[in-house]
Amino acid sequence: MRVVCLFIGLALAIAPTVSAADILIADFEQDNYGDWEVEGEAFGPGPAKGTFKGQMHVSGFKGKRLVNTFFNGDGTTGTLTSPPIKIERDYLTFLVGGGAHRGKTCMNLLLDGKVVRTVTGANDRPGGTESLEPAFWDLRDLKGKSVVIQIVDSHKGGWGHVNVDHIVQSNTKPKAPSLRAHEKSFTVENKYLIIPIKNGAKKTNLSLFVEGTEVRRYGTELAVSPDDVDWYAYFTIEAYRGKQASVKVARGTEEAFPLIKQADKVPGSEKWYSESLRPQFHFSQAVGWNNDPNGMVYHNGEWHLFFQHNPVGWKWGNMTWGHATSKDLVHWKQHPNKLFPGTMAKGACFSGGATVDKNNTAGWGKDTLVAFLTDTGAGEAIAYSNDNGRTFTWYEKNPVVKHRGRDPKVIWYAYDDNDKPLNDTAKKLGGHWVMVVYDEHPQHKRNAAFYTSTNLKEWTEQSHLPGYFECTELFELPIDGDKNNTRWVVFAADAKYAIGSFDGKTFKPDHQGKHQVHHGPYYASQTFDNSPDGRKIQIGWARMNFPGMPFNQAFSFPHELTLHKTADGIRMFAKPVKEIEKLHKKKHNVSGDSLPLSINVSGDLFDVRATFAIGSAKTVGLDIGGNVITYDANARKLNGAAMKPVNGRVSIQVLVDRPMIEICGNDGMVFITGGRGKKGNVSSIKAFGDGARLVSFEVNELKSIWK
Repeated sequence: MRVVCLFIGLALAIAPTVSAADILIADFEQDNYGDWEVEGEAFGPGPAKGTFKGQMHVSGFKGKRLVNTFFNGDGTTGTLTSPPIKIERDYLTFLVGGGAHRGKTCMNLLLDGKVVRTVTGANDRPGGTESLEPAFWDLRDLKGKSVVIQIVDSHKGGWGHVNVDHIVQSNTKPKAPSLRAHEKSFTVENKYLIIPIKNGAKKTNLSLFVEGTEVRRYGTELAVSPDDVDWYAYFTIEAYRGKQASVKVARGTEEAFPLIKQADKVPGSEKWYSESLRPQFHFSQAVGWNNDPNGMVYHNGEWHLFFQHNPVGWKWGNMTWGHATSKDLVHWKQHPNKLFPGTMAKGACFSGGATVDKNNTAGWGKDTLVAFLTDTGAGEAIAYSNDNGRTFTWYEKNPVVKHRGRDPKVIWYAYDDNDKPLNDTAKKLGGHWVMVVYDEHPQHKRNAAFYTSTNLKEWTEQSHLPGYFECTELFELPIDGDKNNTRWVVFAADAKYAIGSFDGKTFKPDHQGKHQVHHGPYYASQTFDNSPDGRKIQIGWARMNFPGMPFNQAFSFPHELTLHKTADGIRMFAKPVKEIEKLHKKKHNVSGDSLPLSINVSGDLFDVRATFAIGSAKTVGLDIGGNVITYDANARKLNGAAMKPVNGRVSIQVLVDRPMIEICGNDGMVFITGGRGKKGNVSSIKAFGDGARLVSFEVNELKSIWK
């Protein structure tokens, strides 16, 4: 059926309650649709007189009539399209109800034939209400343009109808916003979708749909005016170029729509990496929050660092896997985020590791990069990549392990002559996969659980190691560099570790209790899998706030883990990777026995190295622009961390970054991560120690990795 009629109503003549400043578009009080164009049967011969037969009671509309597409039930479909309308006011207000089927039971605003605003009813399941609710669109960005309103019913199932009434242009912002979410539609043409953030604003839900599929879902703190914006978050959307997309926000935040827009540049990005608190050689994400490093693996010439990330918030939340790569462990490039909560995963994308399936044991291809993570809505899950981590496929049979824990780390266990293979497949492969994962078990309580597999998809529970918490991992290290004399290490988020043996199924500690090499706000670290030179390199979450910045938190500088025999037994050492020397700029090397001794410098980035023969000194140390690093000879502690001298000497290496400091004592016996108390440029660095002798003293001014 096609009906074309004339319908032009004067606001005051038809609806005396509309103010002179408002423009009535339609109130559907006549027995036909006037000059609105009708297609299909859902709209009947004209506006409905309330409730149809078989329909729940319809309420909330004004006057005696409304658009109600329940005509002859939910099986009818059609569209109702207005003539061109010039936008002359700030807001378009209306009443809407019915089904919540995106793009199918909705009212759209079309500009040049493209949907730029859309709204649905509130109902998509049995129950609900037929009450129309007030809603509005902010049209300030469309002022003066000609648009068309289209009411759509193309859904034949439950709640396959839409109700609309009383459409008005107004300069008065409605006092009561709609109880349903609102949408802004667009065709993807640019690289980014820009999202305005106001730290501390009331949280609201924001979703991005592409051709009807939800691809992002986040809770965030939206700014609703330019004056409220603290910083801009962004989604990388260039992969969807040419496709129809829409942004959906919740009640009371539709005013943010003029600020949510496409762009090829993120506002404020010209200041990224030069901010007053931005680390200059420790990696940090462009904007938003980070916590645990994830999926650390070397693959196809790149060190991959994935990480727990809130891309639309300054605080923890919305756990997404961010992604950065490096060719040299020093210079990093951030890539678009990879694993998404609520759309890819059922829940949040919590921590996990990654590995390289060199033998194609899973059947996804030789050298596939495989990530393991905790999907909080399901369990331990897999995503795999065949393009060096640029895109990931979610394994359709996730979860692969379901238990009361999180944070899986997977490694390949290669057999030696003393090992008994798991099965014939493992014997043929020459080893099997091992997953170590934090577990909460009725019998073992908090523990590290060990699972085995030959195909990465099917896992067998093997053993439990009580007393370990989240982000547990397992790795093997040679003692003093002797590859024929190795030990296994179990390491957890609290930076406590144990040394022992591992037979592919069970870890047995060599000692009681745990050891510790890392100190300070250092947490939830991880080591790179598949290192090309066999080094075991670790990065941890540096837990420190950066107020006033568009980003929050950071990561430690990469450091190499080694095992050494000490007077106290075998211990693990942690030392900054040698690649720090790529950043050395101006070098100051002073020799001399007398203390104190100062070196004049310029800048705020340094690699400082000093060795002291303690002698009769009570303390020795360094003063770096008011940041004092002290070794207490009586207590045998370096900045509070226990450390014994070696042959009467202590060595100290200090990495000084713009907002943070990391201290390495005795070539890695102690590793301390912390904030820099006194910030700013440094003019001199002093070594001190009354009664001590200065063996060596070297200061290297450093370059920024961002310039």
